[in-house]
Amino acid sequence: MGRSRRTIPEELLLLALDPATGTTAQPQSLDLGLAGAQLVELALAGRIAPDGDRIAVVMARPTGDPTLDSALELLRRRGSPVRAVHWIGGPRLGLRQTYLTHLERCGMVHAVAGQMCGVLPTTRYQATETAISREIRARLDNAIRTGVPPDPRTAALAALAHAVGLGKHLYPGNEGRSSRSRLRDLIRHDPMGGLVAHAVMDVQNGVAAQPRRGSAPGNGPGARKTARSTTDAGVPGQSRRHGHGSMARVGAH
Repeated sequence: MGRSRRTIPEELLLLALDPATGTTAQPQSLDLGLAGAQLVELALAGRIAPDGDRIAVVMARPTGDPTLDSALELLRRRGSPVRAVHWIGGPRLGLRQTYLTHLERCGMVHAVAGQMCGVLPTTRYQATETAISREIRARLDNAIRTGVPPDPRTAALAALAHAVGLGKHLYPGNEGRSSRSRLRDLIRHDPMGGLVAHAVMDVQNGVAAQPRRGSAPGNGPGARKTARSTTDAGVPGQSRRHGHGSMARVGAH
């Protein structure tokens, strides 16, 4: 895989960075989203493929991206297809920090050291390649505004942005309500992105999902309605039946 193209995990993280505070929006759910974004990127690279609600390795050859290849090797070691919700809900401590460090090494963000309460050390991250962040945002805005089906990468990015709750960060307030709704609707344009996005929301909602009937790639989670697990504002909600999610995550804020 050439490094001329940014990966979906990188783009998701750049979307989540708040330029004013240097922190990431939705830090706990973002960790889940990054794990899901790795699956989508590996699928686009032809390394994995959906098998119902499971993920199967179809080519174990490395991509050349160390972080993606680490995930690919872990999937290969499973020996059999793994359910997306179980993979995303597994331990991913430090994944957000790994990508922040990678973006800093690539020159796309700059780390700013500080202190909390004058004692605890903190690190904030400012985007240095603002044109890249604007281009990513413009792709989402264009898909929302025109209603034209986006390319698979943009559709998957939109699905994951919705799944981790970035809608209110990207399109705040009452004036952003319709944009948040359209962001949610973009989930239907990419089956793999839809499968992963729903798995991210299921983990947040504490849903120990049973294998779904009829969940083939063409009519599975990526195509079903999202109203069950979302609010009217387009942000992942809490399942009444299963209560609040318990997947607290550790990483840089």
